[in-house]
Amino acid sequence: MNRAFLRMALLAAALAASNAFAQGYPARPVKVIVAFAPGTTSDLIGRMISERLTQAMGQSFVVENRTGAGGTIGAEFVARSVPDGYTLLVSTAALPVSASVYPNLKYDTAKDFSSITVVTHSPLALAANLNFPPKTVRELVDYAKANPGKVSFGSAGVGTSHHLTGEKLKIETGIDMLHVPYKGSGPAHVDLMGGQIQVMFDNIFALMPHFKSGRLRPLAVSSAKRHPALPDVPSIAEAIGRDFESVAWFGFVAPAGTPRDVRARLNVEIVKALAISELRQRLIESGSEIIGNSTDAADRHLRSEVERWGAVVRKANIKAE
Repeated sequence: MNRAFLRMALLAAALAASNAFAQGYPARPVKVIVAFAPGTTSDLIGRMISERLTQAMGQSFVVENRTGAGGTIGAEFVARSVPDGYTLLVSTAALPVSASVYPNLKYDTAKDFSSITVVTHSPLALAANLNFPPKTVRELVDYAKANPGKVSFGSAGVGTSHHLTGEKLKIETGIDMLHVPYKGSGPAHVDLMGGQIQVMFDNIFALMPHFKSGRLRPLAVSSAKRHPALPDVPSIAEAIGRDFESVAWFGFVAPAGTPRDVRARLNVEIVKALAISELRQRLIESGSEIIGNSTDAADRHLRSEVERWGAVVRKANIKAE
């Protein structure tokens, strides 16, 4: 009975200490790590939310870009940081993908992060060169089957969500396409318009100017349903007649072990920020669907993404150098 009482007393003391810590949080500036370059979507979202958190919580939320190796440099920095709520990571779809693409990571994506929330989802679009004969996804599948290995699809780099979505399409339809990785979407767009590659997946609003100008043809969107920005363009699921969904997403995670009360407070403040009409409109205009889910739901999402994309990586035998 004495041992049981001692355990209960220690638990109560730990809970009290955690609550007291959360009540005083943040007591100093918070570092928000963005694993990609300034001006990228993750950077813009990180800065928008950090600005609101600074206003709401009375301490500076300072964005710091730690780039390289497909986002793994910034992710490793956060995974190895003290789990006290003072170092956060703007998480993206690259976080679970890298868990399988990079075999020698010094952290475990499924175990070394605790989620705060998923901020947004955003679908990809499948774009084609205007001179490419297929005008639909079904025609693309038939053409690729008749010409194995002769269709090239570009991406923003090995292991990106753009790359893996193309690999997923290959797996789901049984076609053979040649992957051509680029250092970012910009050079890939140039070659796609020039005909050096035939198709590519990219964030829908990165491609919208080219669709509107008539320089590229939209074949499909990767969301489960059609997207309001391209109402006449079918989803891939609709086109191939089976489940298919791939979205770019952005959120916030902290090192595993960060006090639950601290994560809960951050979650509340971020969700409040997402309800602000100005910020909400900016995100919607960029093609995003606003999520703002709970810490537990965000944790489940991260783990499911690790499993889902891990299966694609293994089947396609993808490895980053």
